[in-house]
Amino acid sequence: MTDKSKPSDKTKEPEHKLTLRQLRLADYKAIKGIMDTVYSNLGGSWTKEEFVALLKAFPEGQICITDKGKVIAGALSIIVKYSDYGDKHTYEQIVGKGKFDTHNPDGDTLYGVDVFVDPEYRNLRLGRRLYDARKEMCENLNMRGIIAGGRIPGYLEHAEKMSPRKYIDMVRNKEIYDPILTFQLSNDFHVRKILKGYMPSDVESKAYATLLEWINVYYEEREELIGGQKTVVRIGVVQWQMRNLTSLEDLLQQIEFYVDTVSSYKADIIMFPEFFNAPMMALSNDPSPSAAIRTLADYTEEVREKLISMALSYNINIIAGSMPEYNNKQLHNVSYLCRRDGTYDKQYKLHVTPDEAAYWGMRGGNKLSIFDTDIGKIGILICYDVEFPELARMLSDMDMKILFVPYWTDTKNAYLRVRRCAQARAIENECYVAITGSVGNLPRVENMDIQYSQSAVFSPSDFAFPHDAVVAEATPNTEMTLIADLDLDLLKDLNTGGSVRNLRDRRRDLYNVSWIMD
Repeated sequence: MTDKSKPSDKTKEPEHKLTLRQLRLADYKAIKGIMDTVYSNLGGSWTKEEFVALLKAFPEGQICITDKGKVIAGALSIIVKYSDYGDKHTYEQIVGKGKFDTHNPDGDTLYGVDVFVDPEYRNLRLGRRLYDARKEMCENLNMRGIIAGGRIPGYLEHAEKMSPRKYIDMVRNKEIYDPILTFQLSNDFHVRKILKGYMPSDVESKAYATLLEWINVYYEEREELIGGQKTVVRIGVVQWQMRNLTSLEDLLQQIEFYVDTVSSYKADIIMFPEFFNAPMMALSNDPSPSAAIRTLADYTEEVREKLISMALSYNINIIAGSMPEYNNKQLHNVSYLCRRDGTYDKQYKLHVTPDEAAYWGMRGGNKLSIFDTDIGKIGILICYDVEFPELARMLSDMDMKILFVPYWTDTKNAYLRVRRCAQARAIENECYVAITGSVGNLPRVENMDIQYSQSAVFSPSDFAFPHDAVVAEATPNTEMTLIADLDLDLLKDLNTGGSVRNLRDRRRDLYNVSWIMD
């Protein structure tokens, strides 16, 4: 028999079951609903594209709290190198206008992008849980601390009676309650600075914000003993003398002389001009220009292999200007990047000149590549290609820091087209651009008989760079090398605090540049 006097063993289901986890793409609908409610007077939620960009950039930094599976609160973060921005920055700068390309895995600071809680759950102190989770994340990632820009929505009521500084002091002294600042101060954040214009649309805060900081006392300075990413890169460019040769060995000896010389200055990369091996065309017994360049292409593979060997032996990355490549009855102009780790890549010339097509039957390639190297991401555009700004812009969108342009020009006006366009690419893409060509003449090589060159290295145009935006330049029509040091940190400073910021100020809402070839 059952004793009905005993209490039931059935456990009552709890009212809440909270779980802390990383956000997923499938959570966007729930996140949008919360943000549209919380930020109804500030434009509402991030778009789905922005949410995807944030998850792609730093998935581990996006967390939420669920109640029985329902998302009820969230915290969004990125990692930045704080010296890239300093204390004077805006919210739009930090989030990259919603692209979140500002996330830097090698940074030293966790930046709090947002914290939001469903109003129906605000009595559960979920904000504190999210802040504690962020602190744990900061410690585990060994970040210096957490930085966040904080709204002060209560200031609107007091703006006519006191300054923002006075208001913040009153909140700190608990004379005034502010729904955001009071909470942040109670979670061990301190006000580092008052910002004006941090979020111009924040009417309640009168466009003011507090720059808040939480310091990770467990932070340990990280130092890479070897192999760390360089911030100052040394490059060498060769203004190449065209001269008569009797054999391939003569060419290789000349190449190795420059590789040896430039590497002795501890340079990280050396660049040769377009068609630097053209003297070999004079060895062809066929007077036809199209036949001569196809004969030249027969040497390309062997020269490339020798350059790879030199890159290893002399511990320097080599950009092998360009050489002809003839495969499957198609003639292309190709530049090889021979890395000092023994690997290599190549970039085809995409736009051939009318002469290249008419004299040689040369065709343009169909792929644009960004190259990873031990000095960072670089791009290569061969001569005429630099006159098409879309290419450099797409490379810039792939985080290119240095653009290398090997060229061959016969006259000064042809050279100036390359030079002026290269200078424009440096300014509009906030990168360094190095160009180099050849000098002299080749009497028995039709369509390559005369040369004009003044090699140079260009920078963006702002206070941190040379006054004329020219880092170095060669004497015109003289065989020589240029050695130049390029400070990559200056590019970061320009991107965040330059007089103008071409990359950030682009109207992506109006136009874009995209690659249509699969």
